[in-house]
Amino acid sequence: MQYRRSDMPGGAYFFTVVTHDRRPWLHEPLCIKVLGDVMRHVRTQRPFETLAMVVMPDHLHAIWRLPSEDADFSTRWMLIKQGVVHRLRGRTGVATLWQSRFWEHALRDDHDVEQHAHYIHFNPVKHGLVQQAVDWPHSTFHRYVKNGVYPADWGTAPGVLSGVRE
Repeated sequence: MQYRRSDMPGGAYFFTVVTHDRRPWLHEPLCIKVLGDVMRHVRTQRPFETLAMVVMPDHLHAIWRLPSEDADFSTRWMLIKQGVVHRLRGRTGVATLWQSRFWEHALRDDHDVEQHAHYIHFNPVKHGLVQQAVDWPHSTFHRYVKNGVYPADWGTAPGVLSGVRE
């Protein structure tokens, strides 16, 4: 099967990367640390800007902006996945860590980036892992709050007010 990927140098992209068989190995602190370390290392070799990201137990979502002359996100994800596999080999109890592919979507404009960032930051609430986005530690939500983009109480599950279920 031939896959067609977007080719927009300097563009912003939304990604979903899933663990093999949706196994929840990404909930382990070591795995999250290794993922972050590998992403930072790859970024030194092949720059990209992470606009938003959330790491869930069995998948992650990210928005990247690539350099103006570059549209090669596939190599970046390959290097990240390979780096994580290399560093975690034998430590997770899972033989295959990643689904072989990933899903990407080119974002059209700033409004599209904003809407996808909302989706990313609300994802832990949507999946029932927390009642408020602020309670999920593996997300750029905290950076958005610090930068004044969101109030700390943004992204509360329906029926939850001030930590008390209605």
